[in-house]
Amino acid sequence: MKKHTTKFKEESGAETTKNITQTRDIPVIAEYDVVVCGGGPSGFIAAIAAARGGARVALIERHGFLGGMATASLVAPISVFNYNDRRIIDGIPWEFIERLIEIGGAREEKPIGNITFSPEKYKLIAQRMVLEEGVSLYFHSYLTGCRKSEDGRLTHVIIDNKNGAEAITAKYFIDCTGDADLSYQAGVPMQPMKSELQPATLIFMLGGVDTDSLPMIRHSQQGVNYHDMDMRKILEEMNKKNKLPKFGGPWYCGVLDHGLALVNMTRTYANMADNRQATETECNLREDVFAFVDLLTKNVPAFKDAYLVMTAPQAGTRETRRIQGIHTLTGEEYIEARDFPDAISRGCHPVDIHSSSSNNQRCEFLKDAAFIPYRCLIAPNFPNLIVGGRAFSADGISSASVRVQASAMGLGQAAGVAAALCAKSDVDVSKVDIPELRETLIRYGANLNN
Repeated sequence: MKKHTTKFKEESGAETTKNITQTRDIPVIAEYDVVVCGGGPSGFIAAIAAARGGARVALIERHGFLGGMATASLVAPISVFNYNDRRIIDGIPWEFIERLIEIGGAREEKPIGNITFSPEKYKLIAQRMVLEEGVSLYFHSYLTGCRKSEDGRLTHVIIDNKNGAEAITAKYFIDCTGDADLSYQAGVPMQPMKSELQPATLIFMLGGVDTDSLPMIRHSQQGVNYHDMDMRKILEEMNKKNKLPKFGGPWYCGVLDHGLALVNMTRTYANMADNRQATETECNLREDVFAFVDLLTKNVPAFKDAYLVMTAPQAGTRETRRIQGIHTLTGEEYIEARDFPDAISRGCHPVDIHSSSSNNQRCEFLKDAAFIPYRCLIAPNFPNLIVGGRAFSADGISSASVRVQASAMGLGQAAGVAAALCAKSDVDVSKVDIPELRETLIRYGANLNN
């Protein structure tokens, strides 16, 4: 077995002035054409797409299941597949939804195509589809580093798990971590970090809910923000008298089982790509959940007999790092639905910007579905790295729409197809044949036409 030796320095925090230098031998355990980091909505779709393109693929995921924000953070519904009476996000992402529906794990909220789903069945179908394509899964594995050659190519990713540190080598890498973890570790320049990122939210599940009298759990109509206006007015009045924790919505969503509902209403500022802030945030939001459960049971008739079943395993993240790609998608380009010669996916969710410093939200609905160019998925001088999901190169406005699950799946599909084509032709990611890339995506079912 090959050994990969690395030296690194670690700073244990601002309170100490000492660095620790450590040298360790790390076994190189496998070699692939494509390695995908992150098994969320963009990552597992990317792995499937790359494998269908003939690549030998590995998928690295820090949890013991796939789905990311959908299953680890209970973010629901899966938004949004349809717009103006057309399927906008199609291909492998919609195939996943169809298979989920087949086993009773999802319901399409027509006509807009938001998807109410069972988190457990989501995990199952995602896992089945990935394994059916021969993808090698590395669960419970945390991405801790990478290696580059002198010409800037990534050569290895380093993971840590119960086996210790391990290295995996590949020809091409896809960063679907959501927080641009691989890109950041590789030295890809990032978009300037805003002073106020969109807030993190800890979603919670209630049982004992009168789901029959809670119509807003079905997010079905275009141009509607499905928050509970009556409860919001109550919260705003309470907040004037006694300061409440920051809140949004509230929004409710079903999980297909009678009597269960997910609640999206907690919020706080945090850079969830920073460990210290993320830790404090998880603790604070958990306290807030219990306060809000008490308010909901006392003020929402459908929740009068409700009880807390669970909080999500991790807080949901709307915004952290985004790469500076060859092209940065602007809000103007996005809202105008400007087409691009290298368009590889679409987006149709509202521009949805939640305030971290207040209880407010900007929700701007689109006139038509937008386009996302391939150049936003790649960075200059990184010849074998592609980014899928919300870490792609975008400004705060366009990202505020594309960050949702269906759009992330579309980007994952494009990233996987592109990586497989590059592996087959042995070219840099910036040299992929764009007409062939688009033709392949359209053949898979992607909607790239006006």
